[in-house]
Amino acid sequence: MKVGYFLFAAALVACSPPQSAAPTPAPEAQTETAAAQGVSIEFMAPSGNIGCVYSPAGGTAVYQTADGRAELKCDRSEPEYVRIVMSETGPARIEPTDERGCCSGETIQYGQSWSEGAFTCNVSEAGLSCTNRERHGFTLSRTRAEVN
Repeated sequence: MKVGYFLFAAALVACSPPQSAAPTPAPEAQTETAAAQGVSIEFMAPSGNIGCVYSPAGGTAVYQTADGRAELKCDRSEPEYVRIVMSETGPARIEPTDERGCCSGETIQYGQSWSEGAFTCNVSEAGLSCTNRERHGFTLSRTRAEVN
């Protein structure tokens, strides 16, 4: 029976008129960021003491965000290890962790900013300040870890 269906489908394809080729999208439409392809993005402050990982909505092949939305996770290594996690919506939270994986990725220089999706972060000598689209955010420095 399955062979019959296969032969019928093959006959339909062979007898169908050729379809016109789909238009090729403009080059800018073909460009996707690493995050859009399900890949995380890492960046860090020049001090090397603070590092962040951005995970796109839906997560990556090895990490799924808690709520399925995009997520920004930032770690400070000294003087005490602190992790702050923020979704693209809702407030940031300080999250206890036994992981100690700080810091890698592109270095964002003092006075510069980083943004992806719903997040914007500003790096200064006073620390890292990030917000999401709802204007919730956090500040992380050597001397403080605050969420709002």
